[in-house]
Amino acid sequence: MKKEIQKLIRQSIEAAKLVTPDELSDIQIEISRTKNPDYGQFSCNIALRLSKKLGLNALDLAHQITDNIKNQEGLEKIEAVPPGFINFFLNKDMKAEVVKQVLQQGAKYGSQTTQEPKNIILEFVSSNPTGPLHIGHGRQAAYGDSLAKLLRKAGHQVYTEYYVNDSGRQMNILALSVLIKILNLKGASLALPRVSYQGSYLEQIAKEIQNSTEVNIDNLLEQGGLRDSYPSCSADEEIDKLIADFQHQLGTENFARFTDSVSSLMVTSIKKDLEQFGVVYDNWFSEREMIKKGLVQKSIQQLNDNNLTYKKGGALWLKTMDFGDDKDRVVVREDGRSTYFASDIAYHFDKRFRGFDLLLDVLGSDHHGYLARLGAGLAAMNEPQESLEISLVQFVSLFKENKKVQMSTRSGEFITLSELCEEVGKDAARFFYVSRSHDQHLDFNLDLAKSKNNENPVYYIQYAHARIHRVLEELKNNGLTFDKQSGIDNLVKLSAQHETEIITKLSDYPRVIKQSAKKKSVHSLANYLVELAQLVHSYYNAHRFIVDNLELRNARLALITAASFVINDGLSILGVSAPEKM
Repeated sequence: MKKEIQKLIRQSIEAAKLVTPDELSDIQIEISRTKNPDYGQFSCNIALRLSKKLGLNALDLAHQITDNIKNQEGLEKIEAVPPGFINFFLNKDMKAEVVKQVLQQGAKYGSQTTQEPKNIILEFVSSNPTGPLHIGHGRQAAYGDSLAKLLRKAGHQVYTEYYVNDSGRQMNILALSVLIKILNLKGASLALPRVSYQGSYLEQIAKEIQNSTEVNIDNLLEQGGLRDSYPSCSADEEIDKLIADFQHQLGTENFARFTDSVSSLMVTSIKKDLEQFGVVYDNWFSEREMIKKGLVQKSIQQLNDNNLTYKKGGALWLKTMDFGDDKDRVVVREDGRSTYFASDIAYHFDKRFRGFDLLLDVLGSDHHGYLARLGAGLAAMNEPQESLEISLVQFVSLFKENKKVQMSTRSGEFITLSELCEEVGKDAARFFYVSRSHDQHLDFNLDLAKSKNNENPVYYIQYAHARIHRVLEELKNNGLTFDKQSGIDNLVKLSAQHETEIITKLSDYPRVIKQSAKKKSVHSLANYLVELAQLVHSYYNAHRFIVDNLELRNARLALITAASFVINDGLSILGVSAPEKM
């Protein structure tokens, strides 16, 4: 309806010859939803914006515009009000049409058909497989998964991917840490190196893998002479020496096989946690496999061929400053190993090679420098920088009994996503994660998330959905049925303020989907659902639905059924269930 109103105003301004045709084409006519039905359903401030330019009184100008708009289908009235707003009131038939659309379209209501659909690859979480997912990863998972569903609803093709950073020094460090834990389980007394991975999860991995790995670890005990420290070395030098020691004694090939086993186990664990959180990816992309296929080396070679690299200090540098980065970056270290940045370039180039228009990365807030860096890397590979977008997700703090929770009682370093879900449930965790803009810090109230009252927003929304189904169940128990067609035919009978407010809110759902997708603001959808639930609860408390008047009964049932459809659809985008009983 907004587009129709914009057209009417533009035609009115043109008919009144208030501005030239060229000036008219440059004018942005903004139509906004009103919050108070006393002011109609839509409002426009065009008269206020033009009055100064034209040297006219804003209210007089508003009257002049409205006088040229007569007898428009779907509009009950148009009024100009001080200081110069133009309000539009929809007639009953037009308002009822919204409910009809919801009932007929079901889950398709709100879906967008965009003129420029994009083929998007959305990468999110991509936590290194060196430890369990923590609460920060949980926020990325909730936001990324919901964003994927939201973008699909908005008419885009979206492919989700998890980048598994399963190569390099970090995986060797993890393998060494697990090996030491296994050896200690078998009777050794080795200390973990200073920069090794810590935490009780290592013991769990050690117990799971010691009997399943094909690598004969017992040989290490039989050989003896294992060291657990090099006190005279720095922490980094120490860990590298210990890795070399274990590789030598176990055999390079066996150490690599063991590392692969540990990596596979960690990835399986991460997959399990994410699936329990309602997140399933289209693809898991292995860095190790990418390197094996030679994609990293091919990318480096292309950069060399394009004269975009240079040698300095024994390392190979990429001229990223030529493409807007704040400094040049190393792609090959002095020892000949490619950097993680080189892998990032190859990976994002591969995304483009696979045919994706938009590379959308959801990263933690500590990756603020990645947009310029990766954008420069893509540009160096002759790919447009604008094909890459990065959304940064801010940190999460947990609060319980008004106190900040410092650490997990089980892991010892951080609170895992699995622990959080055990504490508050998947639905509450996912909703609370997206209830605030992803680029703002989130204080997660554990007590509120577990509560069963109206102060808990996810409970509040779910309860509104359950209340609607309670009415439908009561109808059935009374031996009555809901005639949907009769409900549609009699929607004009819905004239109460509560009814008008719900209809207006339902009509706003497609706009919320479109704008939330455009701005990548998942929290806007969460806020919308809270507002819709509030209207449903108020309607439920103020009116009876199973009334004697059959036509009015079916009309009211049609309205609340439509509301339940929208609540269900919105919650599904957020990865939250919509129970029929609570």
